[in-house]
Amino acid sequence: MAKNTLSSRFRKVDIDEFDENKFVDDHDEPAEQQGPDAVEVDSLIRQGDMMAALHIALRNPPINSRNPAIKERAQAVVLRVLTSFKSIDIEPAVKSLNKNEVDLLMKYIYKGFEKPTDNSSAILLQWHEKAFAVGGLGSIVRVMTARKTV
Repeated sequence: MAKNTLSSRFRKVDIDEFDENKFVDDHDEPAEQQGPDAVEVDSLIRQGDMMAALHIALRNPPINSRNPAIKERAQAVVLRVLTSFKSIDIEPAVKSLNKNEVDLLMKYIYKGFEKPTDNSSAILLQWHEKAFAVGGLGSIVRVMTARKTV
């Protein structure tokens, strides 16, 4: 028979703490994962320095962030920059980007296609054409195979 020891040591382990369905990541995102600085980008757009606004918008992507609000904010900032460009300025802007920035731009373009706004699809198609000309098919493949989307 079982022996009654009146011991309760075994009860100090909370097994619900280890349940993966109850996991909550409560730490804040580090500062480098907060996405592009919207105020600085808006200021550059108002000044007409679109090239600098594009580079700043692509500088700090929240790729590893788990917070969807941060990702949505970054997407909105980049989309605002892309829609502010004139058609003739798109090609030089894309050519000024390195390979990683072109891939990141492609991620934002495809993300923009998922949630179109007024006239954004036509503008994103122009950006896609120029980014494809610079990045080639490899850029599309890298974007489509990447699991950590922006």
